[in-house]
Amino acid sequence: MHIIVTGGLGHIGSYLIFELIKKNKNSKITIIDNLLTNRYPTIFKFSKYKNINFVEKDLSNSNINSYIKSANLVIHLAAITDAQSSVLIPKKIESNNYNATKNITASCAKFKTNLIFVSSTSVYGTQKNVVDENCKKTELRPQSPYAFFKLKEENLIKNSFKKNNHNGIILRFGTIYGFSIGMRFHTAVNKFCWQLYQNKPISIWKTAMKQKRPYLSLKDASNAINFIINNKLFDNEIYNIVSQNCTVESILKILKSYNKRVKFEYVNSKIMNQLSFEVSSKKFTRKGFRFNGKMSIEIYKTIQNLKKYK
Repeated sequence: MHIIVTGGLGHIGSYLIFELIKKNKNSKITIIDNLLTNRYPTIFKFSKYKNINFVEKDLSNSNINSYIKSANLVIHLAAITDAQSSVLIPKKIESNNYNATKNITASCAKFKTNLIFVSSTSVYGTQKNVVDENCKKTELRPQSPYAFFKLKEENLIKNSFKKNNHNGIILRFGTIYGFSIGMRFHTAVNKFCWQLYQNKPISIWKTAMKQKRPYLSLKDASNAINFIINNKLFDNEIYNIVSQNCTVESILKILKSYNKRVKFEYVNSKIMNQLSFEVSSKKFTRKGFRFNGKMSIEIYKTIQNLKKYK
């Protein structure tokens, strides 16, 4: 099997590619990444693998047909993922994220290549009740350019599935946490771990302490993708992929168990997507998948790995 992973040097990709090789030993992996975030460490790690190939390319404006033509599956991770910063660069989000997805989708449709598209639970926005994939379109309330274009990309892909008769799956990932060599620290749990490592106060949005948000462990994210591959679950559906819904207050309790002196400070945010919402993953678990990621364990691993560099 030939698998293309776009954005494969990032937080998810730099963990996923090695899990793909481990669980699909005869597979060939091609990573396509534009090096926008300069995450080079992964390149040095996979250089010893003969069945991993790296291509530097901007997916938003490049002809990628020669790569897609030979592939059985594309896992599309490539995106600018910082929701808060996206408020300042909406045109860049459209140019980079949406246009890349448009290009990938058209090429997958042309060659009937299976597509796994990683979207985000941030497309839901604020919700009063537990929300699932069956909510009405009018109930989707993306509150950042990042989330807005993720939803637009979802609609593009769904229309392509119907129009062009090719297969794939859309995954709405919760906020990722867990250590990888390509990780960044702009998302909540990772940022908290970094601040703890730096002996700085944990910065929390003023309204966020007791509000629930969906989170996804890196381990569960990778296992979910391998589950889809192994079960050929390319049914053109949308699935929420969430390890747990929890509050910032509960995350702080975990951090305090590792450092009782941890302090926090309230900060303002330029976007309102910190408001509460809780997401159900029952649709995916009904397919036979089980979420096993533990936030306490992943926080511990992240902190321990950071300590190696002190």
